[in-house]
Amino acid sequence: ATVCAYDPEGMEAAKEMLAPVTYGNDPYEIAEGADAIVLVTEWDEFRALDFKRLKTTMNNPVVVDLRNIYPVAEITRHGFSHFAVGKKTE
Repeated sequence: ATVCAYDPEGMEAAKEMLAPVTYGNDPYEIAEGADAIVLVTEWDEFRALDFKRLKTTMNNPVVVDLRNIYPVAEITRHGFSHFAVGKKTE
């Protein structure tokens, strides 16, 4: 797998520990051509993602929400497959 990452606060520290990872400037840049996005942090910019925009740039509309930021219905109404910790997958 190719891993692309963005975190507004933790990227510099991650660069020292994680390799090989490609780092981007925002969530949309790292989603370009992605087969899935995985939400592992709760920063505000991840709480207001433009799913219509994401879907147009991704290879596959899949969201793995490890922080349970989004309700299942919100993700699926945009045409994404949704996987989250402790939530039923539709």
